[in-house]
Amino acid sequence: MSQVNLGQAEWEILQYVGEHHPVTVREVADYMADNKGLARTTVLTVMERLRAKGFLVRRKQDDVYRYSPKKSIAELTQGLVQSFVDNMLNGTLSPFFAYLSRSDKVSDEQLKELKKLVKDLESQRGEAAK
Repeated sequence: MSQVNLGQAEWEILQYVGEHHPVTVREVADYMADNKGLARTTVLTVMERLRAKGFLVRRKQDDVYRYSPKKSIAELTQGLVQSFVDNMLNGTLSPFFAYLSRSDKVSDEQLKELKKLVKDLESQRGEAAK
């Protein structure tokens, strides 16, 4: 799972499984049908694809398979971001920072969080230099 490559439906199903695990295909399919219009067969196909890619595990419990994420959503998100930076931005964050500086989607709370992250990075660098 070094290079994370997920489609939109895969990510949405993975998030749902991560928030509600262990879950059955039926539980995920019911949610996805109501909220995304996906058929049960599509959900099953996507979940099996996620299992083949190493994102989900399944265990038989009371004659039904229950799925859980192999890693936490936070770890998966970090992997997606790393893959995006490495593969789409050629390892540089400059385009991302430029996007943020021009985006009207950054809330005051998110800006505060970004400032804290920068401060934490500076602290880590200062400690590493000692």
